[in-house]
Amino acid sequence: MKFIKNIGLILCITGFAFFIGSIFVGDYQVTQQTFDEWINNKGVKSEIFIESAQIEVVGKSFNSFQLSSKIIELAENSAEAHQNNIQLWQTEGGQEERINEELSKVIWTSWSSTHKDFTYPLLQASIKSPVKENQWVSFFLTFGLAIIGGLLYIIPDFILLGPAGIKNNKLFQHSATKRGWGGIVTAVFFVTFYFLLYFFPDFIVNPILTTNKISLSLSGYPASQWFMYGLIYCSVMTVFAVKMYVKYRHNLYQVIRTTVVLFFQVAFAFLIPELLVRFNQPWYDFKNAWPLNYTFFFDWNIDSLLNSGHLGMFMLVWGIVLTAIVIPVMVYFLGKRWYCSWVCGCGGLAETLGDPYRHLSNKTLKAWKFERYIIHLVLVFAVVMTGATLYSYFSGATSIFGIDTYTIQSWYGFWIGSIFAGVIGTGFYPILGNRAWCRFGCPLAAYLGLVQRFKSRFRITTNGGQCISCGNCSTYCEMGIDVRAYAQKGQNIVRSSCVGCGVCSAVCPRGVLKLENAPEDGRIIDNPILIGKDKITLQ
Repeated sequence: MKFIKNIGLILCITGFAFFIGSIFVGDYQVTQQTFDEWINNKGVKSEIFIESAQIEVVGKSFNSFQLSSKIIELAENSAEAHQNNIQLWQTEGGQEERINEELSKVIWTSWSSTHKDFTYPLLQASIKSPVKENQWVSFFLTFGLAIIGGLLYIIPDFILLGPAGIKNNKLFQHSATKRGWGGIVTAVFFVTFYFLLYFFPDFIVNPILTTNKISLSLSGYPASQWFMYGLIYCSVMTVFAVKMYVKYRHNLYQVIRTTVVLFFQVAFAFLIPELLVRFNQPWYDFKNAWPLNYTFFFDWNIDSLLNSGHLGMFMLVWGIVLTAIVIPVMVYFLGKRWYCSWVCGCGGLAETLGDPYRHLSNKTLKAWKFERYIIHLVLVFAVVMTGATLYSYFSGATSIFGIDTYTIQSWYGFWIGSIFAGVIGTGFYPILGNRAWCRFGCPLAAYLGLVQRFKSRFRITTNGGQCISCGNCSTYCEMGIDVRAYAQKGQNIVRSSCVGCGVCSAVCPRGVLKLENAPEDGRIIDNPILIGKDKITLQ
């Protein structure tokens, strides 16, 4: 069995090596036809940019960094030239028409958007590489080997780990799970991946092409960076779900929970939206609720749904009903666990890939205070941004209180949607634990938490008389809750942050903790048993 594990590890590493190495394979040659199509699609009007690009780019060979940098350099130079003309005409006066025309020729650049919105389509169309010519083979050498290798590495643990039972052996000694060099290297890899995904997809054209045949089979469209990410997401969750089955095979709750959240991610967040596109319908994740789906009320999304017939109208209504009715009702009966631990893709990745890092969550009172402030501030930000968006949509105004609505959307998308949710939320698993985004940044988790705290039947009951203060529950609480402190006092756990994963109950050797849905009466115990140095008192 150890031999099989070693073979699996070699295959998995080989798959990763091919995937990462593909970034540096091939070159980029912009033909005249490709250039003309790109200029038309992007609506470029700057004759300065077009003429200089014709000379310096078309017909020449580059690597991805060189071509992207050259295009951006030419765009910035042309923008500077146009802006100089505008300044000159402004001093002359009476040149408004010429100024407006010249302004339309300016190519605005930004490091956070230019690479993905402007240069990426050109690089995608210009690449010449073995990956592009052998896409099925490339898929097998990357995804195929990594998935097969991962499964071969994990499945033998059914036998090698002995009898069923949770085993966290050497979790605090291994460098990858104790914030050692292994964890730091892993975090750097994750963060780099998310930066490339969100901001520099023009540097990962080959990795995206490894998924192109799958994308064409599902949606009928070439793969984008988001399709690649979705496939990676589902593949990683599937492999690590098997690891969860091995680790928690004695616990039916964990097995079922893992299966359900995997199903919702693969079916509702990946396959169904892609198939909808194949039938000329909007890409839509039926389980993704506002404010987590912060673009739901953006004008382009509303217009797209309204222009998509009866199904589009159903999607619009369902999105509103899901947020306003379904979520609070379900939280009342089941707690926020129904979404955060059973449905949400963010939670699904945290519970599978992130499981080895759950003990890294900060359990201090200071962290709890910070959590309560920051997550509700993000919720307020989401509400304000959405309010401004709807105001602009219905009024036709482009700004509110002097602030451009698109600017507010961009701020939220960059800081919350990209940096917080992706770069920090997932990239820092090995540093902050697996639920940093869910605990500190997710606005939907904040909304669910408010309902759970003040109006829900869910609680984790504790049998304080059985508690031996081993601390397993607190150690492995991914949300940073000091569960042991509640258990010692026999106090129900009614915390807005609790996602009801059930791991605290699973690791308890004495059966002290139990996840329950019961009448609200007696749910919050204000006068618990107090265990002091000299005596035990009941206040």
